[in-house]
This record gives sequence, C-alpha cells and structure tokens, in this order.
Amino acid sequence: MSGAVVLFDAPGPKARRLSRIFSVVTAIVVVAGLGWVFATLNAPRESGGVTLPGMFDPTRWDIVTDPEMWGFIFTVGVWGTLRAAIVAAVLAIALGVVLSLLRSSPIAWIRIPTAVVIEFFRGMPVLLMMLFILLVAGTGQYWAVVSALAVYNGALIGEALRAGLVALPRGQREAALSLGMRPLQSKMLVEFPQAFRQMLPIIVAQLVVLLKDTSLAYIVGYPELLRVTLNNLGSYYGNRYLFTLWCIAFVLYLAMNLTLSWFARWLAKRTDRRYHPAKGGPAPEDPSQALLVADANAAAIEDRSPR
Repeated sequence: MSGAVVLFDAPGPKARRLSRIFSVVTAIVVVAGLGWVFATLNAPRESGGVTLPGMFDPTRWDIVTDPEMWGFIFTVGVWGTLRAAIVAAVLAIALGVVLSLLRSSPIAWIRIPTAVVIEFFRGMPVLLMMLFILLVAGTGQYWAVVSALAVYNGALIGEALRAGLVALPRGQREAALSLGMRPLQSKMLVEFPQAFRQMLPIIVAQLVVLLKDTSLAYIVGYPELLRVTLNNLGSYYGNRYLFTLWCIAFVLYLAMNLTLSWFARWLAKRTDRRYHPAKGGPAPEDPSQALLVADANAAAIEDRSPR
C-alpha cells in the first residue's frame, strides 16, 4: 500500500466532480475580475474638464520608446536602488554575524544587552529609523537609508543565525571541546560555519526583503527607482504618464526581486543536494570535516613544538 493511500482517502466521484466545479467557478471569477480591472483602467476619465483616454491607450505609452528615459531610469533609479541594497546587505550580514555571536554568549552581561538591542531594532519601523538617522545624525540621504536597512536587517539575520546555532546537535560542541578546543574556538571553527550554511537560504530571503525596503527611501528624498519614476519622471512627462511609469517601476522591481528569489531557491536546493544527496548519488561530505582539520592542525603544532 502506498504512503499516499495511507495518509488520506482517495476522492470519490462526487468529490472529484465538486472539485472540478469549484475550479471552473474560481477560474470564471478570476477572469471576470481581471476583465473588470482592465475595463475600469481603460475607460476614459474626466480631469480638470478634459477627457483623458484610458490607461492602456497608445498615447499614454509612447514614452517607452524614448531612450533618454530608459537611460535615466537605469543610471539613476536602478543603480541607486542596487547601490543602497548591496552596501546595506554587506553591512547587515556582518552585523548579523556579530550579533549572533554576542547573543549566544554564555556571559549574561553580554547576552542580555544584545538581546535587548536586537528586539529594539526588530521592533522599530525601517522608515522611522531612516528619518531618525537623517534628522539626528545628519548623515545624508544615502547613508540614512543604508544605515537603517543594515541595522534592521542585521538584527533579523543575527536572530536567524542564533537560531541556527541553537538548532545544532550538542554533539558538535562536545566533540570540539573533547579535541581540546576552547569554547570560542568551537563556536567559530565548528558551530558557526554549520549554522551559517543552514541559515543561508533564510538570509538570502531576508536580503530580498531588504531590496524591496529600499523603496521606503522615497520618503527621505533618496533617488531610488520609485522616486525617479513616479516623482522625477512623473513631473517631467506629466500626470498623463503616471500609470505607465508605475508599470515600468513595477516590472523592474519584480525582475530584481524574482532574480534574488530564484537565487535563494537555487541555493537552498544546492545546499540540500550537497548534504542530502539522492539515492545512488555521491556520498555527502563528512560533517565532522572541520573537526578533523582542527585535530590535524593541533597535531601538527604539537609535532613542531620543542620537546
């Protein structure tokens, strides 16, 4: 008997017919909803006594053939978004590593204040943090955005890495200590690399959120993609093209986020195949390889030491 039959009963003729009916009704509702949205957007509307064509009228989309517009979007908007996101991501990962090590410290006067700091920054809205840094520290728009994104996401990444350290089997630490390592050596050479590897897909997924949060920089005046399209180009071309510019910004954000999401999924599958290969595949790497290397290094040091 297959596992599927054991876990649940196979649907009968009535259940299959009911499922098909629900599927057809749902498809009809979705198509009708999309048709209503299209008809509403494409309907002419009055603005200041002037009748404007619908959102999908060709006269609203003629700017997409303007190469200067695309050059401005990519050189200022897209580059501004990526520049802030990349720097903030590097700082967030570095801060997350430090916070995870401090948060998992056995010393109470280090562990407890770090936990308070992490919870404080996790609970503070990113936009509020950007405004605080901009108004109080006076760092400028770029560093206000980067600092806020780095601190907020660094706190989240640090908590994820701490969870990865806690989830490791206790035998990893005990084996390292039995080889003569100090607790800090065990954490840095044995435990933390494994925790980082296990949490890597979650970290990359958090970086996707970081990239999307760069759109909050619109409020503090930083020239990222959303501000460049809807504010700068919207003022230049006029309100007639706001929907067109919104669609351009939406597609570009979607492309960047889908690329990062695809990378996160690929990384998760690659890590899973590496340490949990399919039947008949190559044998997994020895998870205690770090211990063996550390043991060999200790033996070599002992051999070189004077008798």
